[in-house]
Amino acid sequence: MTLRKGEKTTISIQEHMAIDVCPGPIQPIKQISDYFPRYPRGLPPTAPPALSRAGSLRSSTSQQSEGLSSDHAREDEDMDRAFGAAAAAPPPSKKEEEPDVEGYDSDDSTTLGTLDFSLLYDQENNALHCTINKAKGLKPMDHNGLSDPYVKLHLLPGASKANKLRTKTLRNTLNPVWSETLTYYGITDEDMVRKTLRISVCDEDKFRHNEFIGETRIPLKKLKPNQTKNFYNCLEKQLPIDKTDDKSLEERGRIMISLKYSSQKSGLIVGIIRCAHLAAMDANGFSDPYVKTYLKPDENKKSKHKTAVKKKTLNPEFNEEFFYEIKYAELSKKTLEVTVWDYDIGKSNDFIGGVSLGINANGERLKHWFDCLKNKDKKIERWHTLTNELPGSVFSD
Repeated sequence: MTLRKGEKTTISIQEHMAIDVCPGPIQPIKQISDYFPRYPRGLPPTAPPALSRAGSLRSSTSQQSEGLSSDHAREDEDMDRAFGAAAAAPPPSKKEEEPDVEGYDSDDSTTLGTLDFSLLYDQENNALHCTINKAKGLKPMDHNGLSDPYVKLHLLPGASKANKLRTKTLRNTLNPVWSETLTYYGITDEDMVRKTLRISVCDEDKFRHNEFIGETRIPLKKLKPNQTKNFYNCLEKQLPIDKTDDKSLEERGRIMISLKYSSQKSGLIVGIIRCAHLAAMDANGFSDPYVKTYLKPDENKKSKHKTAVKKKTLNPEFNEEFFYEIKYAELSKKTLEVTVWDYDIGKSNDFIGGVSLGINANGERLKHWFDCLKNKDKKIERWHTLTNELPGSVFSD
């Protein structure tokens, strides 16, 4: 741009704003938070080691060899280093941090809570006693930061409504204390070898589906007969259930049967004692069960016997005996079929489950039959598992 002689220099507003009035690198403006660093919660606010340099800096300001401007610049630099070092310091390790007992923001197994319970296998009475004591630090499931927890039990494999037990529900707590004992009847030594107890903690909701919190599983083979074993387990995420089990062998409950061959009466006495944990067939969550027995082959169709109906129960007690007149030598050719039914008015009765005892059976059913044949005039009682596999050709009531 050339100027004529006598003209004044004019600068436009754009040129004026473009003039570099602050040469050198632009320094960021400090924020008040830079001078007051936040320390992790739970740790004492110790001064960073770089602060000692700032202290020595103050003593140096008394020296007259340097000007005030250089002192201020150096002090700013040292302050930057001091608090920059504090900000760049690595966060404290997890071991140093105090755990936040109330905070459960992740799905890690340690945040689901712990469960205190004990198990006892009563071998003489074929019963498994499960005492649910308490839980601690459960994961919050409701909007108020709490839960409404309860515990339910299943026996695997073959988990179904027939073998489900549950505790009462405790409201608005993450540390519930139940002190409640749930009992499985009809547990055999064979069950103790192959079964696993699944213990689940859930949150009950009135207006939607109940929510799963966590679970733990105990193989029953870990238990010793007639000895209580205590557990304090961390809850885990829901584990997949093996779907390879044969659906035809789904458990539908247990039944206790007694067998006795009477030499005096020349016949077989079959006792239907009780059932436990039957499948619920009615809308009210119960059944109206009764039991039928057949001794087959039955050419004359006269071997049918039936117990009384027990209303609205899944654990009926019958204590009824039926007599079959038969020669001892013929028993080895016979099969005893026992079926449990749910009585319904005005429609067909529902099949709950059944079991067959005889020479063609296996496992405990075969052993029970042989024990009866080998021990005349002695009553032999056994628990048996009911399955949804209908014995023989009995397809209706």
